[in-house]
Amino acid sequence: MSVGVIEAAGDSVRVPEMVRDGIPWVAVPVALAIVPMLFGIWSVAVVLLLVSAFMAFFFRDPRRPVPTDPHVIVAPADGRVTRVRCGEPNEQSDSLVSIFLSPLDVHVNRSPMSGIITEITYKPGKFLMATDERARDVNEQNTLTIQGHGLTVKCSQIAGILARRIVCWKREGDRVECGERFGMIKFGSRTDLLLPCNVEIAVKKGTRVRGGVTVIGRIRE
Repeated sequence: MSVGVIEAAGDSVRVPEMVRDGIPWVAVPVALAIVPMLFGIWSVAVVLLLVSAFMAFFFRDPRRPVPTDPHVIVAPADGRVTRVRCGEPNEQSDSLVSIFLSPLDVHVNRSPMSGIITEITYKPGKFLMATDERARDVNEQNTLTIQGHGLTVKCSQIAGILARRIVCWKREGDRVECGERFGMIKFGSRTDLLLPCNVEIAVKKGTRVRGGVTVIGRIRE
């Protein structure tokens, strides 16, 4: 789902990777900048090139060292934890971890664990601020249900006030590995993770997390 390897002098040289969805967003401003360049309107050309540079930054897709411990649940996105709600075993309620992604964060979503995607549910809705508590109930969102390691988790891509498109590259029945890319949200958003109560939450409100790397929870033996 990403590009970024070039060849130089017979050796592979790795440059920052970018999600393929971002190619038009980078290429169009560059193409538009050519016209003002030809007429010497450098102020306009520079603005367009800066827009292209920001788009390349926004659609970046860095490689990540994913934990190999099968008993951990990793962050499905980069960002800041804005809410942690621990489930109650007696009430059989799920735990909730909400992650807010600013426009400066990597927006690629990653699978929190290895397993099978048993269901993908898309729900149209509003575009409230992603940090708004009502966003989980009323905003446009896409939810993946993943089963593996004897438990089921739900990962929701929730659009924010700037986000206008949710992208999911997977289908129901697909197998995903822990930390594997499954989609992204454009531009600024929130990712919620619902976990069963037998997962011990390892983060708290305000924690900065990295998708595919930061351990969100640990499965209790």
